[in-house]
Amino acid sequence: MAGEVSATLEWGDWLLVGIYFVITLGVGLWASIKGDQGNARGYFLAGRSMTWIPIGASTFATNIGAPMFVGLAGSAAASGFAVTFFEWHAAFMLILLGWLFLPVYLASGIYTLPEFLRKRFGGKRLRIFLAIIQILLTIVASISGQIYAGTLFIQQIFKIDMYLAVVIILAITAFYTVAGGLTAVIWTDTLQTVILLIGSAVLFVISIVKVGGYEALMFKYKTAAANYTINDYALYGNRTCGLPREDSFHMFRAPESDFPWPGMIFGLTILALRAWCVDQTCVQRSLSAKTLTHAKAGMILAAYLKLLPFFMFIIPGMISRVLYPDEIACADPDHCREVCGNPSGCTNVAYPFLVTRILPTGVRGLMLAALIAALMSSLTSLFSSSSTMFTMDLWRRFRKRPKEAELMLVGRLFTLFQAGLSVAWLPILQAVQGSQFWNYAQRIYSYVSPPWVMVFLIGMFWTGATEQGAFWGLVFGLLVGFIRLALDFSHASPPCGSNAVDTRPDIISKVHYLHFAMIASAVSAIVIVGISLLTKPRPPEKLRKVTFWTRNDPLEPELTDDSADEEDETIEVDPDAEPPSVPRKVYNWICGVQTNPPPVLTEEEKLQLRIEATSIKEDPFWKNVVDINCIICLTIVIFICGFYA
Repeated sequence: MAGEVSATLEWGDWLLVGIYFVITLGVGLWASIKGDQGNARGYFLAGRSMTWIPIGASTFATNIGAPMFVGLAGSAAASGFAVTFFEWHAAFMLILLGWLFLPVYLASGIYTLPEFLRKRFGGKRLRIFLAIIQILLTIVASISGQIYAGTLFIQQIFKIDMYLAVVIILAITAFYTVAGGLTAVIWTDTLQTVILLIGSAVLFVISIVKVGGYEALMFKYKTAAANYTINDYALYGNRTCGLPREDSFHMFRAPESDFPWPGMIFGLTILALRAWCVDQTCVQRSLSAKTLTHAKAGMILAAYLKLLPFFMFIIPGMISRVLYPDEIACADPDHCREVCGNPSGCTNVAYPFLVTRILPTGVRGLMLAALIAALMSSLTSLFSSSSTMFTMDLWRRFRKRPKEAELMLVGRLFTLFQAGLSVAWLPILQAVQGSQFWNYAQRIYSYVSPPWVMVFLIGMFWTGATEQGAFWGLVFGLLVGFIRLALDFSHASPPCGSNAVDTRPDIISKVHYLHFAMIASAVSAIVIVGISLLTKPRPPEKLRKVTFWTRNDPLEPELTDDSADEEDETIEVDPDAEPPSVPRKVYNWICGVQTNPPPVLTEEEKLQLRIEATSIKEDPFWKNVVDINCIICLTIVIFICGFYA
């Protein structure tokens, strides 16, 4: 491909990458052996034994994946600071998760968020419906997006076949995810956070020095455009799509802009609630905390870390446009196709350009390791959360009272299945992602997320919400979202610099996806509230510990209306009284089943274990320490958001 970026890896680069893989596999295997993988609680929730540092680091690493290198940096190269608010806004959502949502989740004693809906509303259909939607969205948008962004980065730098790169990364990632469950995922995420921060810091320092400093970047970015764009604009006043935006250094922009301020405040809040508070991938880390205080402290750590992408991705993306305007800021479809193979624009390769053109030998290997660390940390988290939902929410709907061995095996096999399905989705993603990969992902979330965000919000904070209202609110909201999704992907926007007329319907061309998220949320909320007012609410004894107002109820909730389903929650364990044979030992190792059967507990002992597992009591001293740090963190975030607004 003409103009393609490439780099030659020296032995030092390969050595760094090799060391990274060895250390990551070592940590993953150590965590697999150290953790309790012989039962569902240990495999899917790390035995509720995690402390605040690995929880915070893993939460951060889960979100900072390959799309950040490609999408976040690319959007910054295209339009400046505005996309930063996606990251800083997350700090507020992490605090909401720790102080409002987690106390309810932990008190209810859930494995998955679809399970929470069953406990809150009763019935089966909400749980099954939400589990299916979340798994599909994870595969179509999250896992496929991670793989695509990562392979795009690797292809641009090292000319490796996309599918070969996918197979290598997925093989290593799936290996320790399958073997170690959530314990291995969290500990490898912690390691990868360190590697990611080091690699990104090195690139930031080298690139900011090369551009002449922060003030020089602010000045040079204003005129960072391809030569033919500047010439055409001077002569004819057109080609404005290839020039930097006049509001590039503002996060809150006009309502008709690329990142409108109403959408950034209200619509983005809907997306962020989905990502941080009602999505299994993020919440699962917090559910593994040994106490609520550790979970809160982990959220504060993650909130502080979310301030760093401004330096890790935003500034480098803008620097890449300044240093290589003819390629990154290309505005002619034919020229863009020559540079990066995408007629819609080449901002997606802003970060790879920096890596290949300014980093010295050896440091390229460190940066590649950082990219792979980000990619693998996100993939392991996505694999783990989806396999948990499939096993605990769907498989047990079809298999009554499954044994531990069966659950462990199903969880592992589904991890491999979703990896293969994600690869199969790659050609479709390549065809529809457009010039800015970041917007592709956010559009999908804007169309599909609002209904279930409303279900969780209303269900958690209004005891009058009913199962019928929640179900039909979810159905109507998703119907509206899927209609917009189909219209959006069937009507491509004209490439920048072309003379084609925009023939898209007004609902696509004139309603920003963040504004649409607000509309879809309103539709779902109206349906949920309206139908709930017309149907019989759940009695108070069935709402104990499943709403924000009843989270501290000392009594256990009564069984749901579907008592047979409640019985199905019991998981049997293989009662091997005799020493296992060699084939049985191999089977147990593959499935992650304990060789020795666990002790038989009385009903009183089971109740006591449940009370301990669902306790949200906090030590007063450490609770105050965490609360004070929460206020400090929010103050810092509010200040910097106001400074760049």
